[in-house]
Amino acid sequence: MFGRTLTIATTALLAVGLTAGVAAASPSRVRLLGEQIVPLNLAFQGTTVGGLSSIDRDPRTGQYVLISDDRSAINPARFYTAKIDVDAAGIHSVDFTGTHPFLRPDGKTYPPIKEWTATPCAASREVCDRDGTVDPEELRVDPWTGNITWSQEGERILTPPTALLDPSIRQVRPDGSYVGQYPLPANERMTTDNVGPRQNQTLEGITYAAAGTLLVSELEDPLLQDGPNPTATAGALTRITVQSRFGPVLAQYAYPIDPLFAASPNANDTNGVSSMVAYDPFDPTRYLMVERAFVTGVGNKVRVYEIDTKGATNIKDVASIAGKKIKPVSKKLLVDLDTLGLPKVDNIEGITWGLTLPDGERTLLLVSDNNFSAAQVTQVIALAVR
Repeated sequence: MFGRTLTIATTALLAVGLTAGVAAASPSRVRLLGEQIVPLNLAFQGTTVGGLSSIDRDPRTGQYVLISDDRSAINPARFYTAKIDVDAAGIHSVDFTGTHPFLRPDGKTYPPIKEWTATPCAASREVCDRDGTVDPEELRVDPWTGNITWSQEGERILTPPTALLDPSIRQVRPDGSYVGQYPLPANERMTTDNVGPRQNQTLEGITYAAAGTLLVSELEDPLLQDGPNPTATAGALTRITVQSRFGPVLAQYAYPIDPLFAASPNANDTNGVSSMVAYDPFDPTRYLMVERAFVTGVGNKVRVYEIDTKGATNIKDVASIAGKKIKPVSKKLLVDLDTLGLPKVDNIEGITWGLTLPDGERTLLLVSDNNFSAAQVTQVIALAVR
């Protein structure tokens, strides 16, 4: 299903427009409707609810779909459906209605990482990647078919026994059965060299755009060859990939990630893009990006930016953008979640548009990944955006 070539919307992708940079937010555009906390380790249909890393609304059912980033360690890698009651007065309930495991082409569930790495895969790299352990991160409902398109981050373990599994974007039917897999740029394949994606910092966000003709994805942090991760003193450039829904990659753009919001005693603390969604379902260039940072001893900082790829340099064929003179996408702060009066802002990893309210405001829903930890919460936040 991903073998044909797109013949529309390509010209719009390369249109020249806005100047790259960061503009100030418009606080009056966003207000908090409320939040709901999902109970820790909620038992549902034989699974433990947690690790919710993505949310999307299915217009066919009016329900929401949410992915768990459980790597089949607690239950098989899976997604959930839920009814979320949101109106102008707030968010009133989150009620789970179903769950399905993601299935491989052979109908089996994906193995946990310990099981997969215990016995080296003897098949081809393609088969090993396709059937190996997965690290689910984002999902979207395909606007054309109603299928579930989902991303996973693969694996990069360089200490013996070495394990390389490429990140991927796959598609399943609403019951979880396998449909297909999208081709990804060669620079997103895992390697043992100092090039390619970093471990656990790959495909965090995906979205459909341009009336479903485009599939757009982003890497959480820079490719190894594109420079270091953000620090308290410097930001970084990661990549956004635009491809036809039928497969071919059309463009890549640099996205400027903010510096870390505070100095950290932990070298692993950083800022990255944890989710994205098209600003408008028919627009090929505008998106919302969630930047999620964590500093040990301080906590999380979550900002949502409006971005536009118009006028940005197409870096699809640029092996490394480190030190290169390129024009990244433009970005403008939509909201800093610290300004909303929430008791706590946790590890926000999912974003989607909900219904439009009677006064014309659009509802925007976010979900946090609690990592199945009692020290964190699974929060579903509802905003209203003018």
